[in-house]
Amino acid sequence: MRIGILSYHFPPEPAFIPGSLAEELAARGHEVRVLTGFPDYPGGQVYPGWRQRWRHQTRSDRLTVRRVPRYTGGGSARGATWLSFAGSAALAGRRYLRDLDALYVFQRPAVTLAATSLLRLLGRVPTVLHVQDVWTGEDPARPAESRRWAGRLEAGLRRLYREAGVVVVGAPSMRELVLAGGAEPDRVRTVLNWTDERLFRPAEPGPAARRLVRRDDRCVVMHAGTIGVRQGLETAVRAAAALGDRMDLVLVGSGSEERRVRGLAAELGADNVRFVERCSPADMPQLYAAADYQLVMQRDLPELRGAVPGKLPAALSCAAPVVASAGGDTAELVEQARAGLSCPPEDWAALADRFWLAAAIPRDARRDMGRRGRDAYLGRMSLRAGVDRIEDCLRAVTSDRMKNLRNG
Repeated sequence: MRIGILSYHFPPEPAFIPGSLAEELAARGHEVRVLTGFPDYPGGQVYPGWRQRWRHQTRSDRLTVRRVPRYTGGGSARGATWLSFAGSAALAGRRYLRDLDALYVFQRPAVTLAATSLLRLLGRVPTVLHVQDVWTGEDPARPAESRRWAGRLEAGLRRLYREAGVVVVGAPSMRELVLAGGAEPDRVRTVLNWTDERLFRPAEPGPAARRLVRRDDRCVVMHAGTIGVRQGLETAVRAAAALGDRMDLVLVGSGSEERRVRGLAAELGADNVRFVERCSPADMPQLYAAADYQLVMQRDLPELRGAVPGKLPAALSCAAPVVASAGGDTAELVEQARAGLSCPPEDWAALADRFWLAAAIPRDARRDMGRRGRDAYLGRMSLRAGVDRIEDCLRAVTSDRMKNLRNG
């Protein structure tokens, strides 16, 4: 098949799902054309050594990547960035993505506007929409401008639900959200997200990793990744502070809420909460192995109720036991696999109880948790399993189009 992929981010950014999907589909013999932007995640500035320009295109065997310029700046400029990408993608995509057999859209909020514009220009190209975020404008706590953007994105998603031949969701609960948004039940498929398996696999911790993560033999729960609004790490800090020297909470990474979280730890006198600067993804498996548990945090927000954080498949792939402060599918996956402990989101007392129990569990039992999580990942969430299912979806929408042409 001739397959187009539309994604806002793409490697060398940490966009392993569209990146690994493109590589695997090309390796299976398909002609793959990717339309994306220039790498700028997470700082909102184009990576050193890259320069935005119109005709930037790279080719390898069966895989072509076309990058289009967009406004950069991040933060308050987010809307302008998304609109500029939509315009650039529409201008380039009408020619670059013509004559496709199928289009795969890796849907994040940033790509929604671009996808709606492209589908208007490309006509009835069979489309697989892979939904990663469902935004709603209903949260009154959001600023008015944010609610307006959420409403606009929600309207764009509803249109995409109607036009896509198949809507893929990353978690069972997200199915209910897209059905509520207007997707037809017989068009929705669940494909659990995989992780970057070239990096995230079981490892042994080296001396450097041990020095960063551990300071004695007490239990270490580690959160690696963004310290942002969606994670709600203040809950974890309060829970850890309540346990004193029974365990350590190590936060690896940075983000918009880092100053607030650091301030809370200082205010509570939480000496058992430590911060480690962002590390290279290549170092993460050893850091995972140096800790006793990986912490998966997710706030109780409408747009997160059907989402499974990327942190979970990464931890499971590394055979790391998990403590999940989350609801819905995230907690259910952990409990079904018997890969760790879970509690409701944004409840620091419940999380403190989980931390206490985690510290009490013997090391052999923790290793068994990690092994069961690894087995669950390989069986249900791996790259091979996911690409198999998405390839089936691409074939299905292409077949449906051929049937319609013959019958029309």
